[in-house]
Amino acid sequence: MHPQDTPIYLKAITLRNLRDIPSIKDDAKKHMILILRVTPLAQKDVLELRKAMEDLYHHVQSLGGDIARLGEERVVIMPPAVKIWRGTSELR
Repeated sequence: MHPQDTPIYLKAITLRNLRDIPSIKDDAKKHMILILRVTPLAQKDVLELRKAMEDLYHHVQSLGGDIARLGEERVVIMPPAVKIWRGTSELR
């Protein structure tokens, strides 16, 4: 976890192919908030995009983070200290 005086960074990334996945995983390990633009890969190869998302989903879950789609073009990855609101039943 981040101490309160340590900043959490937000980074926007364009996912163009599977070679981008290792650096995204690296950034997730550093507890960054990541916004991935997935349109270029979706236009090129939907199956490759699905494979990339499954890989990232499992990786982010293993870190205790959260991942979700933001509309058609983007995916957001959150560090363990930040959760994505999906409805009132999740509020504690």
